[in-house]
Amino acid sequence: MPEASKEKKRPDPDVLLAKLNKETRGKLTVFLGAAAGVGKTYTMLKTAHEMLDSGADVVIGWVETHKRQETEKMVEGLPRLPAKEIEYRGKILHEMDIDAILARRPQIVLVDELAHTNAAGSRHVRRFQDVEEILNAGIDVSTTINIQHIESLNDIVAQITGVTVRETVPDSIVEQADQVQLIDIPPNELIKRLKEGKIYMPHQAELALNKFFRPGNINALRELSLRFTAYRVDKELNEYMQEHDIPGPWPAGERVMVCVSASPFSAQLIRAARRLARGLQAELLAVHVDTPRRSGSSERERDRIFRNMRLADELGAKTISIVGKDLTEEILRMTREHNVTHLVVGKPLRGRLWEWLNGGAVVDKLIRYSGGINIHVIQGNTEVKDEPKVKTIAPKKVIHWWHYIAGLLMIIVMTAGNWWWRHYLEPVHFMLLYFLPVLLSAVWWGKGPAYMTALCSAIFFDFFFIAPIFTFSISDLPYMWSLPLFLFVSFIIGGQTEKLRVEATLARQREKTTGALYSFSREIAAVVDIGVIVGILAEQVWQTLDKSVAVFLPQENEKLVLAAEAGPVKIDEDAGERAVAVWTFEHGEIAGHCTDTLPGARYMYLPLTTSQNTVGVLGIEIHEEILTSPQKRLMEAWAGLAAIAVERVKLAEQARQAALLAESDQLRTALFNSISHELRTPLSSITGAISGLMDTDGVYSENDKKELLETVKEGADRMDRLVSNLLDTARLESGMMQLKKDWCDIEDITGTALRRVGECIKGRELLVNIAPALPMIKADCVLLEQVMVNLLDNACKYSPQGSEIVITASQDKAAIQVSIADRGTGIPAENVMRVFDKFYRVEQPKKVNGTGLGLSICKGIIEAHGGTIQAENRPRGGAVMTFTLPWEEQPPMYMA
Repeated sequence: MPEASKEKKRPDPDVLLAKLNKETRGKLTVFLGAAAGVGKTYTMLKTAHEMLDSGADVVIGWVETHKRQETEKMVEGLPRLPAKEIEYRGKILHEMDIDAILARRPQIVLVDELAHTNAAGSRHVRRFQDVEEILNAGIDVSTTINIQHIESLNDIVAQITGVTVRETVPDSIVEQADQVQLIDIPPNELIKRLKEGKIYMPHQAELALNKFFRPGNINALRELSLRFTAYRVDKELNEYMQEHDIPGPWPAGERVMVCVSASPFSAQLIRAARRLARGLQAELLAVHVDTPRRSGSSERERDRIFRNMRLADELGAKTISIVGKDLTEEILRMTREHNVTHLVVGKPLRGRLWEWLNGGAVVDKLIRYSGGINIHVIQGNTEVKDEPKVKTIAPKKVIHWWHYIAGLLMIIVMTAGNWWWRHYLEPVHFMLLYFLPVLLSAVWWGKGPAYMTALCSAIFFDFFFIAPIFTFSISDLPYMWSLPLFLFVSFIIGGQTEKLRVEATLARQREKTTGALYSFSREIAAVVDIGVIVGILAEQVWQTLDKSVAVFLPQENEKLVLAAEAGPVKIDEDAGERAVAVWTFEHGEIAGHCTDTLPGARYMYLPLTTSQNTVGVLGIEIHEEILTSPQKRLMEAWAGLAAIAVERVKLAEQARQAALLAESDQLRTALFNSISHELRTPLSSITGAISGLMDTDGVYSENDKKELLETVKEGADRMDRLVSNLLDTARLESGMMQLKKDWCDIEDITGTALRRVGECIKGRELLVNIAPALPMIKADCVLLEQVMVNLLDNACKYSPQGSEIVITASQDKAAIQVSIADRGTGIPAENVMRVFDKFYRVEQPKKVNGTGLGLSICKGIIEAHGGTIQAENRPRGGAVMTFTLPWEEQPPMYMA
């Protein structure tokens, strides 16, 4: 029996640490259900009554009965802590009171609906965070949750039911539970309860029956719940077996493991194991063990292992690759760790002598030491020759005869030197010196020249230095053993040096490949333009592979077009090449040169495939008839990385469109609310004034009529400013605002703006400080006037009657600076940067009219002129809005 199996397995330190942490925490019990209405809360309350009767200190922290009579009856008789009241937007909401629970410190607390989102203002955002705090205080918690609220199953539930659940709980919360109790009822009974109104109100129940609570949906959710619970039970069983050092396996549940190697016959084993696992309804594991004896496998064998493990992954197996000293020992260790009940291995194809020389047949050892594991030995008469879609072969070695000649020249030079020193050194010293040409030949040219150099060294040494010299006879008996030993050591040195040289070359190639892939991934990490990504892809592939590259992407009409290319040879509009690219895109398979599909093409086409679909095609011009396995894997790596990048950009674009749509909806809602309010006031005043003017009974005097006309004008001006702001906002957002620049005088613009807001500034102290000889600036005078009007209007709205408004204009070396200050309440410090956002208005005790667009329009106009605008609070109260505009020397004007 292998030694490792005799030794007692050491406990996992992480498991021990987790158990120590659990001793100080409270215990979590989760009542899990497939859907609402299966009886989770009812069962939790029933269990609480039983614990209360047995003397346990049980209280209700939070239970939502949803006005179900059966649940409300179960609440009666259980101690219940009062809920905490939280005021939110004028409403009183009730949430679980954590502080009351911690102060009460019961033995067990009941918390319903673990996935609930707490009201704003609560200590934690989510209820499961409340539960964690209670558990950390050493209090046991019983809670409820539906399977659709578990994070890892959220997308699966959305596919099944068509409903995306927003409130989810991390898997770790449920996985760390001390007990998970599955609550399950048949679908017919659940639907019956729904129709009877025991779950939802009648109108809600009818909608739920048509949407979520269909029999197929319920069965699918039940299966998810059963699988989740079974996985947890299986995990607990494995932990128990490891904790108590039980070798196993315990046949509580079936699990199949297949051994994967570099043999093409492994593909048959994987398929046979998959059929066995399907018949047993068991989980399938595919394990490859890399041992020192197999670590020096050829490139072809490594490529075959890669394909076999990928096949296992495609068939739904859990793939595991490990490194170990003994193959049998590692396989048995994996079977014990994963509680495997069925092991699938291949029948040996070589004779007993070969197996004996290699330490015995692995199958015989597995059968001898398997214990309670069922061993399935699959017969294979001949190894099936797998035919990859891409033809690959190891690179052919080119024999350079001058390497052999150079090795011979080194021997001649070494012999001449030794002959010169023959009177001063012993012959055995010359033998050691002959190792140097052998080592250099192996390092520089490989084992072939090294072997030839070693053989020539032995011949030259015998001919020139072993008596009788100038003959191949050996009279000294010790040299009869020394020469064969010299050749043996030389061959070992040459072979091992060649191996190290090849490994170093492969390491440099892998480093270059990895560096190129890393450089590509780093360059495209922050790029959101697909055109830029495929351009970088084409350039990087060309520089790495030294082959012309073409990238094809589909358009909105699904037509494939050339998106980028790189290299000395540009792909032409050959219909045949494009047809191969289209076939690759439609079928999602490799085609073109060096493949068995449309091999007449000049390019090899690889689909850019993601988990969802094919997003493009990568074409690489191939001159060779057959590629090497590293080249093939490198091309597939480029294609996979590019596919992920393209899909990321498309998903980002979809997210951006969704965000724009949401922002547009928000903007439209805010706009409608603002306009409906802002238009109603001036329209009402205009309508009332016109009604008074149309009165023909002579009730109104001339002064009254004049006031009514002023009211009409004031309302019209207000509506005009509102419409102007809306139009300006639309032009700014669409980029259609065109500046009509001319030489403008800030003093004239200020005067015109003051006249336009004359009614607004009545009753206020106005101070205007414009620097003398202020130069003119080149700008759009009408838009600058609009900026001044909006800033003055804003100052009037947010300052009391009788306060001062100060207009200041000055000049520095590069800009004209204009500021408008008031003595209002100022701007909250945390919102100073937000005052120029659309629809933002500072909260005021009194009602302030406006849409919140004026300052955002000012910001857009000033920035369009190349200037800046900012808001600040004044030292003794109030706010100051300052904008700066660049200025240039006005050219001299000549009179005709």
